Order: sequence, then structure tokens, then C-alpha cells
Amino acid sequence: MKLVVLDGYCLNPGDLSWDALRALVDVEVYDRTPASEVVARAAGADMVMTNKTPLDAAAQAALPSLRYIGVLATGYNIVDVAAARQHGIVVTNIPTYGTTSVAQHAFALLLELCHHVGLHGEAVRAGEWSSNADWSFWKTPLVELAGKTMGVIGFGRIGRATAKIGDAMGMRILANDTFTADAPDYEGFRWGSIDEVLAESDVITLHCPLTADNKGLINAERLRKMKPSAFLLNTSRGPLIVDQDLADALNAGVIAGAGLDVLSVEPPVSGNPLFSAKNCIVTPHIAWATQGARARLMDVAVENVKAFLGGVPANVVG
Repeated sequence: MKLVVLDGYCLNPGDLSWDALRALVDVEVYDRTPASEVVARAAGADMVMTNKTPLDAAAQAALPSLRYIGVLATGYNIVDVAAARQHGIVVTNIPTYGTTSVAQHAFALLLELCHHVGLHGEAVRAGEWSSNADWSFWKTPLVELAGKTMGVIGFGRIGRATAKIGDAMGMRILANDTFTADAPDYEGFRWGSIDEVLAESDVITLHCPLTADNKGLINAERLRKMKPSAFLLNTSRGPLIVDQDLADALNAGVIAGAGLDVLSVEPPVSGNPLFSAKNCIVTPHIAWATQGARARLMDVAVENVKAFLGGVPANVVG
């Protein structure tokens, strides 16, 4: 059987191996594939793997040999799953590989907002400490997290992992999710509505999947419900936030800061208003990309292929 990887570079820029996959099937790997070349490159393939390269209904209809699409990520909105079902194509994803890495990155963003370590490190290199009249100085307010409330919107695996770190740092956890079973035993934990999370939290962190219902979840109206001292984090999906509304809120002091690993359009256009917004940290969608997380992703991708070849597909979506 032939398997084509349409965009393998982000998963494996050279520090992992495709050998375990090649032991199962004939594999052809492309670093990146423009949308216009998807059909040509996947022609004759029984199986395709994709991370962010779309496989819409038209592409699937033009690939009559295709029987399997392996999404190299948790989110699978780049595949028309309904069309795949009509064509008898199995679609799988990788549901759990990045939990700890994404939670860790959420806190990396938060701690940078609290302490601005990079800014102060550069100030020392620039000689500001050496020339300072006092033995200590700081260029921004410094924020202690203990005793503050973390609002977690989306309390699945990653939301819970992030909340666990918050609890360990002495924060109260206020969570919102569609499902409210299996509450953790953190002291002071409670469930809350979206409005309660917005109004009561000192830090709000987004960990929900993108759906038609929650696109633009964080907009001008909801930002005004937050504390002016609050921080907003997003390591989930960019379109959960209206970029211009957040930029306006930051510049007007409606909220104190934001840490974002995702944006509404990726790669972003150069004029994205968040790039010049006050106290806004933007990283290039790297929360998932530690070597450990990518190795786990590769391992699960291989196991998904094994399961499909064995007639018992795993991690099937849709």
C-alpha cells in the first residue's frame, strides 16, 4: 500500500524518523504541499497523512484509491469528514500527544506576562543593572499568582493539565465546560458559567475545540466583562478570539495582557493588530512542538496505521 505524507516537516524537521511507518507501507513524504498540488501528489495513494493541508470534498472525490486519512494533529477540521464518510474513507486523529507540552506552554506565556523575564534579561545585558542606583529594579509590575483565580474554558485533558499546574502554584480554579462530571479535588475548585469565569478570573486560559458555536467566543462584549487586571491566554484555536477586539481591549486597558500561541489566520498577515497591541505576547503555534510531544505524535500515527491495516481502526473521528 502507498501512503503519502502531505506536510511532514513540522512534525519531523529532521530530529525524528519515518522508519517505523516505512516498515508498514510504501511512504512518500513531502515537507509541504500547496492546495493546488494535493491531488497530483496523492494520486494513486491508498493512504494520506496531513497536518494542516486541507483535504476537502473535491480533493477526496478526485482520489478514488484513497481509503485512509491520518490527521497528524488533534484537530481535524482540515478534513471534510462528511465527504470522507460518503467515500468510505476512514479518518483518524492523534488525540493526546501534546497535553503536557501545551499546558507547559500556557504557563510559559503566563509567567512571562507576570515577570517579563526576557525584558529584564535584556535590560541587564544592556547595562541597566550595572548603572542602576539601587541593588534591584524592575521595568514592569511583577505579579504573584498564588491566591488568584484561574478560569479554564474547556476542561478536557489539556484544560485539566493546565489547571493542575495552577493548583500547584496556589491558584483557585474556576472551570467551564459542556460536561461537568469528574470534578478534580483541588481546594476551592468549582464550575462556573462563561460569564462567571470572565468576571471572576485573574487569568483566563482557553482550551476548547473550535466549533461553529464558539467562533469569536472572546469578543469586545466579553472582554469588557473581564477584570482590568486580568490576563488572557490562548493555546487552543485562534478563531476563538476576535483579533481586532482583543487588540483594542489591550490598547485601551480593558484587560492587562494576553499570551497567545494561536491566531485567527495562520500564518498571520503582517498587519495583524495583535502584533502592536500593548502587553501582548504572540508565539508561532509552538505549544505542541516539543520534541517529546512530536515523538509521541509520531508513535500514535504509526499505531493508527497499524490498527487500520489490521482492520480495527483506532482514533477514528466523525
